[in-house]
Amino acid sequence: MFDKVLIANRGEIALRIHRACREMGIATVAVHSTADADAMHVRLADESVCIGPPPSAKSYLNVPAIIAAAEITGTDAIHPGYGFLSENANFAQIVEEHGFTFIGPRPDHIRMMGDKIVAKQTVRTLGIPCVPGSDGAVESEAEAKRLAADIGYPVLIKASAGGGGRGMKVARDESQLGIALSTARSEAKAAFGDDSVYIEKYLERPRHIEIQVICDGQGGVVHLGERDCSLQRRHQKVLEEAPSPALNTAQRDEIGEIVSDAMRKLGYLGVGTVEFLFENGKFYFIEMNTRVQVEHPVTEAITGVDIVREQIRIAAGSPLSFAQRDVTFEGHAIECRINAENPRTFAPSPGRINDYHPPGGLGVRVDSAVYAGYRIPPYYDSLIGKLIVSGRTRNECLMRLRRALEEYVVGGVESTIPLHLRLIQEPDFVNGDYHIHWLEELIAAQDK
Repeated sequence: MFDKVLIANRGEIALRIHRACREMGIATVAVHSTADADAMHVRLADESVCIGPPPSAKSYLNVPAIIAAAEITGTDAIHPGYGFLSENANFAQIVEEHGFTFIGPRPDHIRMMGDKIVAKQTVRTLGIPCVPGSDGAVESEAEAKRLAADIGYPVLIKASAGGGGRGMKVARDESQLGIALSTARSEAKAAFGDDSVYIEKYLERPRHIEIQVICDGQGGVVHLGERDCSLQRRHQKVLEEAPSPALNTAQRDEIGEIVSDAMRKLGYLGVGTVEFLFENGKFYFIEMNTRVQVEHPVTEAITGVDIVREQIRIAAGSPLSFAQRDVTFEGHAIECRINAENPRTFAPSPGRINDYHPPGGLGVRVDSAVYAGYRIPPYYDSLIGKLIVSGRTRNECLMRLRRALEEYVVGGVESTIPLHLRLIQEPDFVNGDYHIHWLEELIAAQDK
């Protein structure tokens, strides 16, 4: 096992990793920008190293500074968390080349799944169902028109190196295809430095279902069921739950086994999440995230598996500590992402938190790195914390979640707590009858 792990991240995920290491008897090194000198994970870590000024490019994305911090502190391994460098294959390779262990997948798998076209081609050969679309990048408008006519409108143009909804445009008929293609290419070039795009069928009202897997690279593979991440705004997840109200046991077992078999064939190492659109009883692959997910706690809540702990164990060379037959799903869990944003306009609200009181009680977990007096900097994402609530049934979970949201106090900045209180009382959500466009349609209706 590792003696010391450097946490190449910030905020709640850095604190989450620190806690897992502490429970395993592993010392931690916190790296931070000057803006995060008073961050909670910096205060709690065994050692800390300032790696640059506030802008991410000069600190949390500064690979030489992170490697230098690992060298001067005698680190064994580097955990990237999520975001920043977590899915950067070059960073993972540099970490390994400098003699440290990268707590994550192998660089070639990160690279493979980071290219949406290559990922789709790869998983199709592994038996994972995909959305009908082009086999590779679309080179011209004429080719796009031929493909769209074959697939059937509406179609979605997507950046090959995309993420977060950037470089994605819908064309509902041929008259919209040309502008959608050029706009998607422009956005992709600006955001990712790569203007290659591909085309696929646009599903009107699907659910967003993702399967959590853990693989030890030694033949051991387990899936931990699904998460429903359909509540989204501008392709960004707002609320997640497990299990999904849309799936039955047979569907869960079937897609879980398909994904597990594919990851076993791939020889995947570490934790990963395979994401699907689900409509009319069918699953369609959209992407794979080769890292721990923001929403991993809802899976932990219904399985009892510490995903981050298992991730660290596997990176250290240990086999999985349990088999698929040992995984049981109990109760229901929902996670609300509490952001420092206006709950109606979603405008960021950085500033000093002058009053902070997280909720508690049975089945209530808060993953957050803020505290009273903490100043939310304007340089990074606006996440205050994640409220994860579990219950024996979905209805019990919803009642407990409402109570917890009403208890949650964040003073000094605006937050999305009122939005979540509204969402969980909407009849469609209470009934589990929603899709990936539902939240945006709700917001649009309130603005009329």
